[in-house]
Amino acid sequence: MAPPMKGQVCVVTGASRGIGRGIALQLCQAGATVYITGRHLDTLQATAQEAQARGGRCVPVVCDSSQESEVRSLFEQVNREQHGRLDVLVNNAYAGVQPILNSWNKAFWECPATIWDDINNVGLRGHYLCSVYGARMMVPAGRGLIVVISSMGGLQYLFSVPYGVGKAACDRLAADCAHELRRHGVSYVSLWPGLVQTELVKEQMEKGHLSKDPTMKLLQSQFSSAESTEVSGKCVVALATDPNILSLSGKVLPSCDLARRYGLRDVDGRPIYDYLSVSSALLQASPLSWLASYLPGFLRMPKWLITLYSSKF
Repeated sequence: MAPPMKGQVCVVTGASRGIGRGIALQLCQAGATVYITGRHLDTLQATAQEAQARGGRCVPVVCDSSQESEVRSLFEQVNREQHGRLDVLVNNAYAGVQPILNSWNKAFWECPATIWDDINNVGLRGHYLCSVYGARMMVPAGRGLIVVISSMGGLQYLFSVPYGVGKAACDRLAADCAHELRRHGVSYVSLWPGLVQTELVKEQMEKGHLSKDPTMKLLQSQFSSAESTEVSGKCVVALATDPNILSLSGKVLPSCDLARRYGLRDVDGRPIYDYLSVSSALLQASPLSWLASYLPGFLRMPKWLITLYSSKF
């Protein structure tokens, strides 16, 4: 049986490590040709070598997503080498992790104002730039899928003001781009991974620098059941091969919902942690956390309740 994405062309930004790397691995395993971007050629080449060992083809391209000239050059290369074909674009590049860690537990007025750009130049503006150039290839073909990696931080306060505003904007970016792309047969979705076992998070956990912070204590308690970096890749492959993907266009898609929809499990066979279950919500509400172990896992937070909780009116 041929790999499900054989012949398809993909671009994954920020794929040197973390979630982007996991997505590249899964797309190559599915047989696709995958262009991966990052700022350092050595780490990109290491990812490309591992990805190609899974199948498909992986092309490393040094590209800073905050620079339009470099983004334009990336898509010109894909257009030239793939004869105008682009099936999947994953906007994942993010340069905000270290600035967030450096400003941990500081209010926005206590931080340099430039932290806004540190977090959102690549993690929001860069996504828009890539979406513009990616759409210019997809629209004439009448097909394609764009995915932006976002998080629950767009739903409620998490980490910092620039982080939450940026993630909420990513969700809105998907919704509004989808509105204009739908009539051209191109889909755009926002993917919410859960807690992910990235290299940087593991490193911070091991160092224990943030162990006294309540948020980090909660993350540490849940880390063993967190997603591998390849869960997001499995989600992207499932979406890219779904013949009814347009029905999901414009939506926010939590990884745990996609796991249920497509029957996905983690790479080691573990079920994917359902962070939208009622028991998970209770674990985060300290006074009621003792109730979590008494509730069955199939009880989930209804979407209308999440919408009501995040309502600004």
